[in-house]
Amino acid sequence: MSELTPKQKAVLAVKEMQSRLRGMESEPIAVVGIGCRFPGGANNSETFWNLLRDGVDAITEVPPERWDIDAFYDPDLASPNTMNTRWGGFIKGMDEFDHGFFGISRREAGSIDPQQRHLLETAWEAFEDAGMAPDQLAGSATGVFIGMSSWDYSLLQKEAPSRGATGIALSIAANRLSYFFDLRGPSMVVDSACSSSLTAVDLACQSLRNRITDTALAGGANALLFPYLTVALAQAGMLAPDGRCKTFDESANGFVRCEGCGVVVLKRLSDALRDRHEIIGLICGTAVNQDGRSNGLTAPNGLAQQSLIRQALKNAGVQPRQIGYLEAHGTGTALGDVVEVESLWAAIGEGRGPEQNCFMGSVKTNIGHPEAAAGVAGLIKVLMCLKHEEIPPHLHLKQINPKLKLDGRLRISTSRREWRRSEEPRFAGVSSFGFGGTNAHAVVREAPVRAEVQSSVDRPLHLLTLSARSKRALEALIDRYVAHLAKSTGDTLTDICYTANAGRSHLEYRLAIWAASTEQLRERLRMEDRADYPWRQRGTAGTERNTKVVFWFAAGDGGRPGCDEIYRTQPTFRKALDDCDWLLPEKSPRDLAFATQYATAKMWLSWGVKPAKVGGQGVGELVASCIAGGYEVNEALRSLAEGAARPDLRLGSLEFAISAERPADAVPAIEIGTEVPSWETLLTQLATLYVKGAAIDWRAFDGDYERRRVSLPTYPFERARCWLDRSELRSLPGPFAKVGE
Repeated sequence: MSELTPKQKAVLAVKEMQSRLRGMESEPIAVVGIGCRFPGGANNSETFWNLLRDGVDAITEVPPERWDIDAFYDPDLASPNTMNTRWGGFIKGMDEFDHGFFGISRREAGSIDPQQRHLLETAWEAFEDAGMAPDQLAGSATGVFIGMSSWDYSLLQKEAPSRGATGIALSIAANRLSYFFDLRGPSMVVDSACSSSLTAVDLACQSLRNRITDTALAGGANALLFPYLTVALAQAGMLAPDGRCKTFDESANGFVRCEGCGVVVLKRLSDALRDRHEIIGLICGTAVNQDGRSNGLTAPNGLAQQSLIRQALKNAGVQPRQIGYLEAHGTGTALGDVVEVESLWAAIGEGRGPEQNCFMGSVKTNIGHPEAAAGVAGLIKVLMCLKHEEIPPHLHLKQINPKLKLDGRLRISTSRREWRRSEEPRFAGVSSFGFGGTNAHAVVREAPVRAEVQSSVDRPLHLLTLSARSKRALEALIDRYVAHLAKSTGDTLTDICYTANAGRSHLEYRLAIWAASTEQLRERLRMEDRADYPWRQRGTAGTERNTKVVFWFAAGDGGRPGCDEIYRTQPTFRKALDDCDWLLPEKSPRDLAFATQYATAKMWLSWGVKPAKVGGQGVGELVASCIAGGYEVNEALRSLAEGAARPDLRLGSLEFAISAERPADAVPAIEIGTEVPSWETLLTQLATLYVKGAAIDWRAFDGDYERRRVSLPTYPFERARCWLDRSELRSLPGPFAKVGE
């Protein structure tokens, strides 16, 4: 470098900067959390996977609480305001919401579109699934990108909506999430019809790669609450009379509408690895384009779809032949299926050898078409396929449409098929097309294999904390953990406790249990509370006075008996003790007492337990003064050696106040003596502090050890009916000609 001219150095610097920028632009985006609700009781990603894996058809007749299907149904569409289908995919409990959890009155919650309410709950679940405590996101550069395109709830209302229409405005669906979680990144709703949610994912990935956001929440929602749009689609000939998406079948004659809500939590791969997330899959590249002027506004453009997929592959740095599975848009229309298959194969068939097969399917054959949430439904399906190393069956395929002209290497699997990891990484494509011509595609890769790293030292016991807004919800959460721990997930006790402690918001009603094994933890979760069970503590986060902690340092001239186990297994304690040993010229009993108490206090401080007051007797007074900031540790040890009197004790001027009086029983006190406590005692003290509401830094508590986040049960919401009053609802006695009469 020294021999280069200034101009040459400048050119080299520019090239290095361009290289770094290219690396940033191409960095994969990690999916670290999922929250979803789809028909068929699919209320999280695993139950959704079970539905897909088992080939479940989740379509039912229109429930009577939605609309009177007999009043609107006409198989021949003879009347202008009728529908020729009785079917749909519906989510149970659409009228229910845990309004108290989100600080919303029941009355106000009744005026909020269920799409917004579902997004609040699934967003909370997605953050928990990612092992991210929702309350710790406040003020962060987290973006929210939501796809929505329907406003049925507003159509149900007889009068103009209240509260400035915040309950039904599409924009507020994203903004309410940012408001509730106090997120400071971009916040927007995307409406590109059926491609809305995958377009939202594309925008989220761009925001992450451009370093605008550090975390992004992306997805979409759809609800079927009013028959207007169903009638319009039926009259346009878009809906299947039998209520099934028969994608790729020769009998394909339209789609069936369904509800759905799905969101994913996204981070840059490097950040996800740094933060020890369990990565579900990687989004390597996305693309969005438009059909332009096709044969009609709603007619697909095959060339535009080909261009879209090629651009997504280019953005991902993936060769077409590497794609092993395609999640098609697949609404099941005679025209749409043919155009899509031809476009897909034209793009991903390039350079593919004779044995390089690609499988294809569509989630719509299971649940119907969730419209604005369709893209994220397909994305979640692909992520689950990669995670479980299996392709689920594609339904309702009796005879392949002969117009598809399938290449033998492009296959539709009608039964479960293994899709195992191998030396080559697995890739999949996800397509989502809007009926107005906006197309989106994502290239997804399997998650990197997790390196099993174990700490060279670790605690022999581990503490699990659970909390909820109510006693009943806490009991439900305990039940969820008992059931989860009965499964063979392969997760270690250390990672389970770390995720539950550091990856959850800590609410009022609390439980803390320490155990030596997963099985012991499960058994202790099932037991009742008893005063003689030190390893099981329950309580309610108390007043501010009850959460202020006091450190009380005992007098004593003893050594440091019983510290061997803590010394071996707690690095912060060991370092503090070693520092004192190095500074001590001699090892008198008083010196050793000081060192033991000081190291124990430093350990508590490293866990985020900061006392509002410190006090002590004898040697303990000097330790208290040192912790309060009156002395540096080397000064305190020198003062101890010189036998300094107590008008000489420096009290410090930091946040701590020193006292020679023992603390009142109403205030949590940690008594630190010359004998180092056992892990049983330490975790019992920590559990007691936690259930009383003391602030604890759970990340720091495990900061000295190797940990990773794992998937654990999410919060059990306590839902109640939140709906418009009958007097506020529009009457629907029959076809639209009679509405309002």
